[in-house]
Amino acid sequence: MLFNLFAWKIRESKLSKRKYYAYPSTHKTLTGECLCGAIAYEINGKLGLVVNCHCSLCRKWHGTAFRTRAAVAKKQFKWVRGEALLSKYSAPSSIKTFCSICGSSLISLYENNPDYIGLPLGGLDQDPGARPVMNLFVGSKAPWYDITDGLPQHDEWPPGGAAAIRAKEESSC
Repeated sequence: MLFNLFAWKIRESKLSKRKYYAYPSTHKTLTGECLCGAIAYEINGKLGLVVNCHCSLCRKWHGTAFRTRAAVAKKQFKWVRGEALLSKYSAPSSIKTFCSICGSSLISLYENNPDYIGLPLGGLDQDPGARPVMNLFVGSKAPWYDITDGLPQHDEWPPGGAAAIRAKEESSC
């Protein structure tokens, strides 16, 4: 695959005011799937705010030091294959979905914000053209992991709480 090196642009995060390089996505539709390929989805529209969540729920759900995720308006998301193979787990304030065959973590459904879903970026097939702007819940991060990305770190929610994040996500979707 060839990349146009001149397509890189300097962008500035609206929340952190940190400048970063991002390759603009040339995909009008983003696609993703689980590890075994039985479940697939597509997103038609912009992703919301991208964050790294270090809470213990995300760490345990993904088996990683943190979860990089974006909000997506539910109306912009659709399952294109295997929806009947979804399994669900009710966690505090959200429903986690995963593939019943391979166990891949898929989307989160939020009880207190039903018009949006949480999308882990690791399942996408393309570069979404967006980068994380902050680290959340670093107060419960994995003790063996050092955050070195230079992004703002918040022990829990940033100033303004979850509502501030949701407002930014909704304005960008």
